[in-house]
Amino acid sequence: MRELSWLKGSITPIVTPFRNQAVDYETYARLVDWQIVNGGHGVLVNGTTAEPSLLTVAERNRLVDVAVEAAAGRVPVLAATGSQSHAETVELTQHADKAGVDAMLVVTPYYIRPPQRGLVEYYADVAARTERPLLIYHIPGRAAVSMDLATVKAIRERAPNLVGMKHAVNDMAFVTHMLDAFGPEWRVFVGLEELSYPMLAVGACGLMNAVGNLAPRKVADLVEAVERDDYEAARKLHFALFELNQSVFYDTNPIPIKYMMKRMGLIPANEHRLPMMPATRELEARLDGVLDRAGLL
Repeated sequence: MRELSWLKGSITPIVTPFRNQAVDYETYARLVDWQIVNGGHGVLVNGTTAEPSLLTVAERNRLVDVAVEAAAGRVPVLAATGSQSHAETVELTQHADKAGVDAMLVVTPYYIRPPQRGLVEYYADVAARTERPLLIYHIPGRAAVSMDLATVKAIRERAPNLVGMKHAVNDMAFVTHMLDAFGPEWRVFVGLEELSYPMLAVGACGLMNAVGNLAPRKVADLVEAVERDDYEAARKLHFALFELNQSVFYDTNPIPIKYMMKRMGLIPANEHRLPMMPATRELEARLDGVLDRAGLL
């Protein structure tokens, strides 16, 4: 496996700001810069929190370009290039490769519910189209497809640039199974906010945490505490972040995140595209309390 010591830490999936239903690329560039200035270890473009299924391929590709330019080499930029369509995934992956991202994250193709042998062929094909590091995005709750260890092993045999997984499912044992099978260089990023500390303690190398949009320094501090084996500090940060981590799921992500970012002055509006909707009045009041208790207002 290639040298991957740089591929770790808090890599925040940046939201996609809209203005009058158009992607607000200017605000997006500012969010990338704000992440870096405030301690984020990297940025993820077009992750789940970015509402990628509501964007066109052209919009997703331009967001990659904007992020690479805004980051200016200060931190790694990862692009989520997966889609429900193989053709779209190929187009997104090839664009991200040419744009100069540091690595790519490819979600299991959703809705269609392919067999495990189909997943092997799919990832082997996509991986062959780039030499950049590739990670699987495992999120059965959204994609309606799970991947077993035998499938991951089969893909690794076909795709030497497959280097890890974003694991967004309540399955701690799978993290241990992967690290036992592939060794500590296998990159596991935690995709469920509430499991950030436990999975890091087991051996995950980092987080792709929506709460990084609100508190990048604190999320980064959690990763760094575990990395230096300061588990007392890490546990304190786990509890300090716990309510924020829970609040992400008070409604469909990123509805709560976008409202809280608006309240913090990070984005001009918590605007979404259908069928997503802004937070209700009741949710706004609940999230105001979360922000106040977290000291973010």
